[in-house]
Amino acid sequence: MSRTRLIQTLAAAFALLWVVLALSPFDRSDWLLENVLTVVGVGVLVATRRVLPLSNASYVSIFLFLCLHTIGAHYTYSLVPYDEAFRAVTGHPFDGSSEGARNHYDRFVHFAYGSLLILPLRELMMRHAGVRGFWSYFLPIDIVLSTSALYELIEWGAAIFFGGDLGAAFLGTQGDGWDAHKDIALGGLGGLVATLVLWATHRVTGRDRTLDRLPHAGAPQQSDPVILR
Repeated sequence: MSRTRLIQTLAAAFALLWVVLALSPFDRSDWLLENVLTVVGVGVLVATRRVLPLSNASYVSIFLFLCLHTIGAHYTYSLVPYDEAFRAVTGHPFDGSSEGARNHYDRFVHFAYGSLLILPLRELMMRHAGVRGFWSYFLPIDIVLSTSALYELIEWGAAIFFGGDLGAAFLGTQGDGWDAHKDIALGGLGGLVATLVLWATHRVTGRDRTLDRLPHAGAPQQSDPVILR
């Protein structure tokens, strides 16, 4: 599939999912807060699609993360019925936990944030910042960790500003005082796992094909060998 057709397909699929889940979210106020960064992020992607092109694989990764976040926003994250859905299909609870146990969907999405966004971040670093070698693997993880920490600060600030049930729903700690730390750690872990997979793939094939997958803006560019400098 061509890059343009893929982007159009992913955009249409995400728009459909977003509209359907926007019709009757569990908590409209929390849904609005959760979608502020979604709208900003999609706007940035649309505005930069020509000057900061990404590969098809990266657009699919971003699409998957946005879908996961949109589902969480609909259910206010702490109420996503993944356990009930799994139980309905298999007859058993997903994690073997009892009723009233913590909902771990937010932890899963934080891990997905790191694992799914490493490739697009690495492409941006290599194509537009000229990063190569060790730093092309390290800096994307660093960005995932720093943006994860920034998001936790935004959540904290919003919880203080709005207060009450809305602030608690948006913060989503579910009574865990170490929630923010665990979320940041899971984002970093997801990024580390994805980076190791990329690195191992490049080592096995003997060539880093990250730039080969990108749409060329101007003259074709050759990808560098896998060298950790």
